Order: sequence, then structure tokens, then C-alpha cells
Amino acid sequence: MSTTRPKSPILYFAYGANMNGGQISSRCRTKPRVVAVAKLPGYGIAFFGHSERWDGGEETALARAEESLWGVVYELSHSAFDHLDAWQGAKLDGSGPYFHSPAEAIGEDGTTYAVLLYRKDILGEARAPSTEYLEHIVSGAEEHGLPAAYVRKLRSITSEKAGYPVPRADDADRILGAALSCAC
Repeated sequence: MSTTRPKSPILYFAYGANMNGGQISSRCRTKPRVVAVAKLPGYGIAFFGHSERWDGGEETALARAEESLWGVVYELSHSAFDHLDAWQGAKLDGSGPYFHSPAEAIGEDGTTYAVLLYRKDILGEARAPSTEYLEHIVSGAEEHGLPAAYVRKLRSITSEKAGYPVPRADDADRILGAALSCAC
């Protein structure tokens, strides 16, 4: 007789827009459990490329020896993480715009968490985020009570007002919205 052990949940470290509770819940199709507010020593947030949705640079975690990247550790089921992968464009063959990066996050109480985070595969040109996108990120940071000094640091990032109304729906909204709402 064989027994199947349930898969253990995935600990996901959100440091950008996915800190926003409404966004992460929508993309995972469930409200993930918040495990901790934590930091990744030796990383910082940076913006590259261009997001059509937000008309500005997209965030990634970049190695920076003297910095710490703060964020939220969420507990996700494998199904929820698959949905999030689809939204992020993370693919097993590595061809998507983001890839999984394992790391150790340190909670405010000193607990260490083995986490996965998304990092941009191809950075492209450094580009400021739109003011609206940066505010969306800051809103998520405040929602989860990230340290005030870090929130001030986020607010100090140079941004530019979007040139059109944002967030703009894109193909991902139409395709994933239809596919993920399927009861099949």
C-alpha cells in the first residue's frame, strides 16, 4: 500500500506589486496566508524595461551588497503558485520574462525562511516606474507594515507620471482571466 504525502506549501517572497493584497489574491485566485514581513539582505529593488500595463519600468530584485530588500512572505499552494507563474510569465523552460530565484529571507523576529521570488530574466534599460505603479507598490508595503524607513526609501525612488490611464488591461488580463475562470 502506498501513501501519497501532500505537497508542502511554497513560501513566496513578494517585494513589489504582489505585496498588494488585492493583486496577489486576484492572481492566485485565493487569498494567500501572510507568513511574515521579511528582508533579503544583499538585494535591492530596481526597475527595468517597460510595462504596458503601468507605462514605466518593472521591478526586479538586484544584488546590492549594502542593501536589504523588504517584502512579504506568503504561503501559497502549488495551484496558487501556478496561477501566479502564469501572470508573471515564469516558464519552466526559462523563456519567460521572470524566473524563480531561491533565497533566504529573514523575518522581523530573526526567523529564516527558504523562499522563492521572481526576478527579471532580461533587464533591458534601467527605467523609472510610473508614479502610479510606484504608489501601488508603496500601498502594498504600507498594507503589510513594512518598516517606515523602507517605505520612505520606496517613496524616494524617481518615478514619472504615466502617459495614459493605468493600470491598462493587456492580453494577460484577457487570456488569463478567461482561462483561469474556467471550471474545467
